[in-house]
Amino acid sequence: MNNQKIRWTIFASLFAVIVVSYIITLKWRIPTSPSVQKSYDLIESLPPSSMVIVSFDHEASSLPEIQPISYIILRHLFSRNQRVIGMSLFAEGTAIGYQTLNKLAAEYGKKYGEDYVFLGFKPQHISAILGMGESIRQVFPQDYLGNYLAEIPLMSGVENYRQIAAVISLADGDRTVQWIEYTGKKHGLTILGGFTAAMITTYDPYLSSGQLYSAVGGIVGAAEYEGILGLPGKANRALLSQTAAHIFIVLLVIAGNIAYFKRRKGGK
Repeated sequence: MNNQKIRWTIFASLFAVIVVSYIITLKWRIPTSPSVQKSYDLIESLPPSSMVIVSFDHEASSLPEIQPISYIILRHLFSRNQRVIGMSLFAEGTAIGYQTLNKLAAEYGKKYGEDYVFLGFKPQHISAILGMGESIRQVFPQDYLGNYLAEIPLMSGVENYRQIAAVISLADGDRTVQWIEYTGKKHGLTILGGFTAAMITTYDPYLSSGQLYSAVGGIVGAAEYEGILGLPGKANRALLSQTAAHIFIVLLVIAGNIAYFKRRKGGK
């Protein structure tokens, strides 16, 4: 077998390992990190019908990591009968957030306007965050679908952050920092984060200081959360697929080294 065929055989085998392992769903329990456990405990502790803002502060490029986090957190919120106000601080996250909310709400039989609502996107995100502290309706007179907030049952009696139990920012950048800086201490809001693995260390100082209550980081964090709820999903499959690919590569390295030393020995 020439080098070209060997190369294609390796790539095809790796592809097959990834696909097959992603299709399989295993209920394997992953040790839960303190931050993920803290996120779970907070949502568990909220009284039913608490108002929670879920902000989709990310772009489409980070969906493979952020989507499993958003899915499992929303499943937890809806299973606990919490009311969700969705929004986005990124224009690109607007359609993603709306579709995600509708998909997960349908799983739990939740009705738009009564159990959840999606406000959409506002440019100048810092002004939007600050303005919502005074009046959410002034910043978002209408929701994403063009309905006036005054006519939406869910928003009845919701004026500003005083009626909000927590903010969950799903981010692939620094948008959560603005939530922390402009709403955390000023309005006494509890801020939770869901981040890509590359961003989680950026928020370590905020976690250490308590300004950020807790965080779910990357595929591993989402898989841990799925394990707590007993709902293996996208993160569980992705982590299994990633692990299988790593094992396959390690075995290739070992096989390559064995072949190399055999050929060198034969040459001598």
